[in-house]
Amino acid sequence: MKFSISREALLKPLQVVSGVVEKRQTLPILSNVLLSLDNGTLTMTGTDLEVELQAKASSVEGESGEITLPARKFMDICRTLPEGANIQISIDSERALLRSGRSRFTLSTQPAAEFPSADAITGAFEFSVSQSILKRLLDQTHFCMANQDVRYYLNGVLLEVENNKLRSVATDGHRLAVSEQETELAVGDKLQSIIPRKGVLEISRLLEDTDDACTIQITPSYIKISTGDIVFTSKLVDGRFPDYERVMPSSSDKLVIADREGMRQMLVRTSILSNEKYRGVRLNLSSGLLRATVNNPEQEEAEEELEVQYQGDDLEIGFNVSYMLDAINAVDEVQVQIGLTDSNHSCLINGVENSGSRYVVMPMRL
Repeated sequence: MKFSISREALLKPLQVVSGVVEKRQTLPILSNVLLSLDNGTLTMTGTDLEVELQAKASSVEGESGEITLPARKFMDICRTLPEGANIQISIDSERALLRSGRSRFTLSTQPAAEFPSADAITGAFEFSVSQSILKRLLDQTHFCMANQDVRYYLNGVLLEVENNKLRSVATDGHRLAVSEQETELAVGDKLQSIIPRKGVLEISRLLEDTDDACTIQITPSYIKISTGDIVFTSKLVDGRFPDYERVMPSSSDKLVIADREGMRQMLVRTSILSNEKYRGVRLNLSSGLLRATVNNPEQEEAEEELEVQYQGDDLEIGFNVSYMLDAINAVDEVQVQIGLTDSNHSCLINGVENSGSRYVVMPMRL
């Protein structure tokens, strides 16, 4: 195997696939990236056995073949070479020789036959959607994913396909995010797939805010997303996602409408003096006014008021200020609406104009 390629043509796909390669691996081969050259197309593959990424570079001159190279070292070498550099790579026995200008590097290799590859996807439900739609659905919900929760089915995002709707859902047991988009999809039964946390973050990083389509294939065990020269494959979490509709507040009789940016800034400022462990903020509602107060074990306090649209009984309720900020940051409208019932029930947060994204935050006792 021997080929020549420009630094820029090699570096972009290499950076894409290196995103899934962990620094510490139980199997040495997983620290490598697979290079496969066939008919002028160089395919690079990285995997951690759960998530696999493939990226391609075309119009590559050289001899066909395949080999694996240490991903981090290979990428660092390419990244530090000067712009416009040309890289020649040749494989000799168990070594790879990289030449560029006056630079010369020798890297260890491992056989391509030992590199694990994802199972072929057959019998998949397949559909296409614009990258911007899928990216928006994930970006507006993934911050509510659990992280290393023993309830493993919470460590990811539920992707749900129903007639004419594509929906993403995430929860860590204390808060919930639901975002949906009208589509032209037509399915018989509701299709649910839980994408693991790492896979969600990689997809969000790869997708662009563009109308270009991406193709999605889903089986009971895998999801595959293709965008031009990049192919993402991930195992799905084997579990049943909670019935999120059951915890969605249905009758919030106290509605607060506020300037989103004004409320965000108020919570950011007051959160500075919140308890670092519990992050509690106390909200006091009265006619036309919202007061936020926090305190901490050092006897420090912060208080701020914001004029809001609210006509109802006075109410005092506590929340985790970080959870409230995450939800408000995700609302992409000028005004935010908060639905409340009493101090013991969750609140429902969404934009005033569009309820396509909804956020539920449980209260906390302060």
